[in-house]
Amino acid sequence: MTTTTTTTTTQTQTKFATTPDIDIVIPRGPTTATLTFYSPPPDGSAPYNYVETPPPNHPQRNYAEAPHPVTISDIRGRETDFSTDTNGFAVLQNLPPSAERDFTDDERIKQTYYPEVQKLLLENLPGQADRVVIFDHTIRRSHPGARRAPVTRAHIDQTTRSAEARVHQHMSAAEAPELLKGRVRLVNVWRPLNGPVVASPLAFADSRSVPDSEIVGVEHRYPDRTGETAGVKFFEGAEWYYWSGIGNGERILLQCYDSEKGARTPHTAFVDPRTGEGWRGRESIEVRALVFG
Repeated sequence: MTTTTTTTTTQTQTKFATTPDIDIVIPRGPTTATLTFYSPPPDGSAPYNYVETPPPNHPQRNYAEAPHPVTISDIRGRETDFSTDTNGFAVLQNLPPSAERDFTDDERIKQTYYPEVQKLLLENLPGQADRVVIFDHTIRRSHPGARRAPVTRAHIDQTTRSAEARVHQHMSAAEAPELLKGRVRLVNVWRPLNGPVVASPLAFADSRSVPDSEIVGVEHRYPDRTGETAGVKFFEGAEWYYWSGIGNGERILLQCYDSEKGARTPHTAFVDPRTGEGWRGRESIEVRALVFG
């Protein structure tokens, strides 16, 4: 792959080829795109979503969607302006290549990539974090046969209720009550696998700009248990961001819960209207971790 950089009066763009006949200029700068927000179930019932195939005669989810055009600002060049304590998200750059190359075998990912994520969180989160417990990961690929695709609905991975339940689920019965007396955070570490990202980029909102009144708990129904995620209503004052052309050596820290500071990050994949036909689909991994201290 060859790259060249061209500069305009408004932004810097990187051009590269993914196939012999398709040249891509990474879209940079602010964009306006339609994001999909939460709308309550029409019958007034409690909202739910099935993670896997739903039971017979049940929809995948019972709540509605509310699309709205939103201006999304590019944080490229402003990476140090954001903090998980304040904004609910932060980004990291210039990370060394991962020891995990393929990201196709779950057990190998746990053995090789999880320790890297643990180290990254302990060294980069603000405060006095002293313990990281990773409890799952999700790989998303933008092709029809993928088990998980990018999620194009504004959401937060956990609520206060489900984050506390995660502590009880993943820690011992003796430890959990004591750990919950201290600071507990739940952080999603997000990275592309085939960066730079040029399709289905990730948008994330400044926690301070989305009030709690616009966050709605949604039952997240697994085959063996029920958790809870959060749907996000459209809010005129919300400040949405993305990171143009995020590469494999970069990470987004999406904080879903913080028992002390309270910052949490709504996020969603979106269709950038500047994405060209035939541009490669995004592949990514997100690793979720409890952080204590």
